[in-house]
Amino acid sequence: MSNILLSNQFIKSTCKLALNEDLYPSGDITSDLINNNINKKVKMISNQSGIIGGLAFAKETFKLIDKKIKFKIKKKEGSYIQKGNIVAIIEGNLKNILIGERVALNFVSHISGIASKTNKFVRLAGKKTKVCCTRKTIPNLRVLQKYAVKLGGGVNHRFNLSDEFLIKDNHLSSEKNFENIIKRAIKNKKRKKITVEVDNLKQLHKIYGLKFDTVLLDNMSIKNLKDAVKLVKKKYTTEASGGVNLNNIKKIASTGVDRVSIGMLTQSVSAIDIKLEI
Repeated sequence: MSNILLSNQFIKSTCKLALNEDLYPSGDITSDLINNNINKKVKMISNQSGIIGGLAFAKETFKLIDKKIKFKIKKKEGSYIQKGNIVAIIEGNLKNILIGERVALNFVSHISGIASKTNKFVRLAGKKTKVCCTRKTIPNLRVLQKYAVKLGGGVNHRFNLSDEFLIKDNHLSSEKNFENIIKRAIKNKKRKKITVEVDNLKQLHKIYGLKFDTVLLDNMSIKNLKDAVKLVKKKYTTEASGGVNLNNIKKIASTGVDRVSIGMLTQSVSAIDIKLEI
């Protein structure tokens, strides 16, 4: 499992890149029409209920544009907010606030969306089954997205291909005696975790007894999941994946599986609707 920590330098550099994307090459030509002497107090308001996140990115965005802008956080990072709640108050030069508006809102909306969706899965899965994200992330946004999953109560799976051995179906299909691939991983383990994916009980029986850490039970029926968990519960960590959604997460968790990995947490999440209001 990876451990995502956001340093001040990472937040700053990420916000710089986002602002550069928005302001290159000529800045905000629309906000340049506004009188530079206007100061306003602007509210950041949520139009939806959910878990709020990304406030440090919003604060840093405005700071990079104008150090005199005051960003007062009204809701704690990772807390549950209701529709209509004031999340933060931004006070300062209106022109500069408007320059950073969309970048700041994009960070908060996206991170809050992932955290909120994750939290729904976590509450349905219960306390015994962990909810994990995957590597199905938007390129260059993996740190943000995995941070958001943790904010919503989920657990980060491996961050990249070097974190652990994850032997999936396409790896296994490359060799007739696929257990040989697992044995090579065991030989070259070097303190790395080994996860092996199986999609039926026959495969599971074939590799049972080999010294790896986690068995990934992919696209199995509830009955087969129960049988698989019963067989290996004391020997391996169990993980279910494939087709997991809010309608079936309870049933999947009820099989006793240790964790569930869900691609949609980061791959197809909807942003929380956040706005700035003068």
